[in-house]
Amino acid sequence: MRDLGAYLVANTASCSPHSTLEVIEAAVAGGIQWIQLRAKEESAREFFELTLAAAKLTEGKAQLLVNDRIDVFLAARAAGAAVAGIHIGQKDVPVSLARQLIGEGIIGLSASTREQIAQANLDAEFIDYLGVGAVRATPTKKDHPTPLGLDGFAERTGWTALPCVAIGAVTADDAAAIRAGGGAGMAVVRPVCQADDPRSASAQLVSAWEEAK
Repeated sequence: MRDLGAYLVANTASCSPHSTLEVIEAAVAGGIQWIQLRAKEESAREFFELTLAAAKLTEGKAQLLVNDRIDVFLAARAAGAAVAGIHIGQKDVPVSLARQLIGEGIIGLSASTREQIAQANLDAEFIDYLGVGAVRATPTKKDHPTPLGLDGFAERTGWTALPCVAIGAVTADDAAAIRAGGGAGMAVVRPVCQADDPRSASAQLVSAWEEAK
């Protein structure tokens, strides 16, 4: 968990001109090994079916996480899908309860403020990594916290021993600064979801992260 690398948040509302599944397939082909599926506008049934289809594309190649919806994750796992875990936010159920509900599996938690990260440290036994941001303002998530900047992200990695993934309008050009700032990964949405060639865009992100070592 100390190196999650290039991490795709496959946000259904952001995938264009390609479908969400086309983007995920291309991202896996481009070398991305962490994919979070976010479906805010879909019904539980639609999200469940999308998760099953996505899991067929990622199985054995990338870790697939379900955003927010623990019920969808549990249903997909019960159906035999290769889902690795969940990513939840500050408005979702407490991580201790999330861990109780899912048992084995990865749990990522969004955190930004000193108070949120301090609480995450208290709950560290239940958490595998933190998504820290927003580094910059982004239209992908309208209720994002106040932008931190790369320096603010680096400051926050010093507040916790948990692996921290930078998110919020980051690009391949930020890979070196994120790694230098103690980041364990960089999560993107639009650079892949809205790319004309999402496979090439994914490969560029993976290469930038590896070169930043």
